[in-house]
Amino acid sequence: MDVSLTLWAVTIAGLCVLIAVDFLIGRKPHDVSVKEAGIWTVVWIALAGLFGLSLLLYGGGQPAGEFFAGFITEKSLSVDNLFVFVLIMGKFAVPSQYQQRVLLVGVLIALVLRAVFIAAGAAIISSFAWVFYIFGAFLIYTAWKLIKEARADEEDEEYEENKLLKAAERRLGVADRYHGTKLLIRENGKRVMTPMLVVMLAIGTTDVLFALDSIPAIFGLTQDPYIVFTANAFALMGLRQLYFLIGGLLKKLVHLSYGLSVILGFIGVKLVLHALHESGVHVPEIGIPFSLGFIVLVLAVTTVTSLRASKKKALVDA
Repeated sequence: MDVSLTLWAVTIAGLCVLIAVDFLIGRKPHDVSVKEAGIWTVVWIALAGLFGLSLLLYGGGQPAGEFFAGFITEKSLSVDNLFVFVLIMGKFAVPSQYQQRVLLVGVLIALVLRAVFIAAGAAIISSFAWVFYIFGAFLIYTAWKLIKEARADEEDEEYEENKLLKAAERRLGVADRYHGTKLLIRENGKRVMTPMLVVMLAIGTTDVLFALDSIPAIFGLTQDPYIVFTANAFALMGLRQLYFLIGGLLKKLVHLSYGLSVILGFIGVKLVLHALHESGVHVPEIGIPFSLGFIVLVLAVTTVTSLRASKKKALVDA
């Protein structure tokens, strides 16, 4: 799809307005109710749907289908992120009334960093077609790794800070308690970070690690940077509300990793077939309508089997 600089500017400005509204609504620290989270989750999904319909009117069925396939894939992968977010919140003992602020800023950091990843990925793909082989192989490997991790015992799983974050803590120092929503304070004449800033950085930088598989995955569905960026943006921006809406249900999605592994493996095969086609090998390519249907079907089956397995386990434990 041919996207002008004007359209890019309007889109980014529109996203900034939505983010500003989201920030203003949640500017006062408070415990987020299920009702509030549910309403805003519906709002963000509706906005994504309207954007997809505008693509349908502006660019036709192909870009709209690519957006919806990319959005659903990124949304499902982002749900997996929530497991780690729960661990991070527990690790830093974030008071419940501050959790929405942590997630909002953390997701903004992740969105900016993902934009850099997307720009780099688009530049590499446009110059080197063989990178599809690497992306495809990486996604297939990630799919196998997800299955392996899902079968492992993860009851003792704990969050570990990354080396960059640890270095920042040593360099700047960290206050011993939360100071409201303040990010930096002065202690003994020295400016130090508050735990609030540390956990925001943890959320944002940890999400980038998840982007290592989600960015290649969406490039397997579309090579249009505009669609890749907007699908990521809409998937991430509703993540905060989704955290509060399904936080208690996360442990019931016991088969989610299996479903995600099937999706990533499928997209990996799709990428390899596309790379072979680009190299002149006559192989069938997987179209967007089939991809979209397959992704939705896998997620639906995974959700149903997860809830049934959780219910069965609850009856056995009772």
